[in-house]
Amino acid sequence: MTTVQPPGRSLEGGSGGAADRLFRNGTRVAGSFLVIALIAIGVMLWLSSSQAFGTFGLGFVTGLTWDPVASIYGALPYVVGTILTSLIAVIVAAPIGVLTAIFLAELAPRRLSIPLTFMIELLAAIPSVVFGLWGVFVLGPFLGHTVEAWAVEHLGWIPIFAGPAYGIGLFTAGIILAIMIVPTIVSISREVISSVPASQREAMAALGATRWEIVTKAVLPYARSGIVGAIILGLGRALGETMAVTMVIGNGQDIPHGLFDQAQTIASKIATTFNEASVGIQTSSLIALGFILLVITIALNVVARLLVWRVAGPPGAR
Repeated sequence: MTTVQPPGRSLEGGSGGAADRLFRNGTRVAGSFLVIALIAIGVMLWLSSSQAFGTFGLGFVTGLTWDPVASIYGALPYVVGTILTSLIAVIVAAPIGVLTAIFLAELAPRRLSIPLTFMIELLAAIPSVVFGLWGVFVLGPFLGHTVEAWAVEHLGWIPIFAGPAYGIGLFTAGIILAIMIVPTIVSISREVISSVPASQREAMAALGATRWEIVTKAVLPYARSGIVGAIILGLGRALGETMAVTMVIGNGQDIPHGLFDQAQTIASKIATTFNEASVGIQTSSLIALGFILLVITIALNVVARLLVWRVAGPPGAR
């Protein structure tokens, strides 16, 4: 029996085929534009920073001194500050964000889940400068008189907790970043957990599993790749955050040796110095800092993608 294909429904020809080709080509152009834009930004930063890398070579990345008077520039203290503040933020925000997402998606009644979700998403819309002001006048003094003072008094014999508790420094910057990236982790993780098929939960419940067992053995294993992606996305934001970190990190020029030391990130260094930088090697060095931050961000995303693939398995495994 011969089947007649209705007009306009063909996948290979007719109006349907033309629409498919237009859609496919349009998405290809959009994807290519993003890749080209990223490459163009990287090339521009590299060319603009060539004077710094040409003068100092790899010593620019490993250098410890930033002295405009002597025209000596080293990026290592700011690279370390960027990585440490981001790690503190993720260590604090990841468990809070994931547990909150589990509560909203699995445990909270709908009348509570909806307003809480709205409030968390609203938290992500607060400008970073507002977080910075709150950190300077509220969070910093609070942490300095409570958490940091207690840690210095009772754990000061450990080098990482040694030093005076100013309330302004690496630890406060990390906490501010944690608060800022929690909404990202919660929102994405909640969506991923909510998308787990109900059959996964029903099958476990039919076997007599408790709510805890359903969440840990049926829901989280299915959603783990998305949760890892949410955490990495939050880490990516923490790496590039500028204003809030600049206001609470203390803008120290040395590599921090303790959790409460004052430090500086790549983004905060560029923000506080670029307007006053002289044309030449100083400006090139600041642009080189931006190039290093771009490389760190790209490397992070590559590692994150490999980690997600490792956790989720090869494409088409599910």
